[in-house]
Amino acid sequence: MSKVSLVGKTALITGASSGIGRATSILFSKLGANLTLCGRNEESLQNTADQCKLNNVKVTTISGDLAESKAIEETIQHCMDFHNKLDVLVNNAGIIALGTLETISMEEFDHMLNVNFRSVFQLSKLALPNLIKSKGNIINVSSVNGLRSFPGSLSYGVSKAALDQFTRCTALDYAPMKVRVNAVNPGVVITELQKRGGLDDAAYAAFLEKSKTTHALGRPGHSDEVSEAIAFLASDAASFITGVTLPVDGGRHAMCPR
Repeated sequence: MSKVSLVGKTALITGASSGIGRATSILFSKLGANLTLCGRNEESLQNTADQCKLNNVKVTTISGDLAESKAIEETIQHCMDFHNKLDVLVNNAGIIALGTLETISMEEFDHMLNVNFRSVFQLSKLALPNLIKSKGNIINVSSVNGLRSFPGSLSYGVSKAALDQFTRCTALDYAPMKVRVNAVNPGVVITELQKRGGLDDAAYAAFLEKSKTTHALGRPGHSDEVSEAIAFLASDAASFITGVTLPVDGGRHAMCPR
């Protein structure tokens, strides 16, 4: 019998207003988890929360920019004030931008690392005492870019590679406390991420078309396919899994194009 259930669990999910974060939030609610949802777009975040509440779970929201330490502190405080416990932390919030060593400014590089990695470090650090208490777990949403190198995405790739190493190191450090730490590494997933990173409609359409050849399964992925993997890792069905960086990428990590 499957143990993919989150009944009685409380989860904090960042980047919950759209894409993988929204899909994960809705799936977690269907599996019985009470939720704290974090995002920058208040209207979209509330829409996600409303969908989750249809599954008769407790949901609270907090908006803020996780590039700012104060927003991270407020997020954890809000979560604990509302639920008084935390079992699962899903570090999903992230951004993408293109560029090389010549074209990326230091300000752009710092912002990428602040959002994609430093925020995860601080949020996990603040959540840790509660996760130790609950013997909970962390799932980091990384990328195939953390596992493989691609031209034109230097700062993004560095941020995700750092996140993967962070996942492995913290998994080892806190396994004695029964806190599991894992990551999922999506390939191209149909969300707004690339458009927010600078691609216009035509470029994005071409990008998705090219994804049919860069992914072994012949297509880009969908948010729901990633959220299913996140839910598995968060659940007791994955009770003997920690320190993994799980590709959810249609086989892209295994390809060596010629």
